[in-house]
Amino acid sequence: MTVSKGYGVSEIYIPEGSRFVGRTIQETRLYEHDINVLTLYRGNKVIPNPKPQRELEPNDKLLCFGKLEAMRGMVPAKTRRRRQPDIASLPEDAVSVADVESVD
Repeated sequence: MTVSKGYGVSEIYIPEGSRFVGRTIQETRLYEHDINVLTLYRGNKVIPNPKPQRELEPNDKLLCFGKLEAMRGMVPAKTRRRRQPDIASLPEDAVSVADVESVD
């Protein structure tokens, strides 16, 4: 399947206090930004193809298809998750680069 450049699937999280809380999907006017809601995740419930009249609640997650740049703009910078690598300590018996170089 080919997707137009700049379009894709992304998840939009609706935090407590969001301007979308208490509004219907239609009232969010996401469609005006070329964003279509594919699925609504609410707690353990999965609501595929939610109706435009569905009211949004805090902690809802919307799986959307649309302009990636527009969807990025919907998420306030302070609520964006930064991907951090998992960092683990090396075991004490790990070989260092200095040990390897001294063998030569």
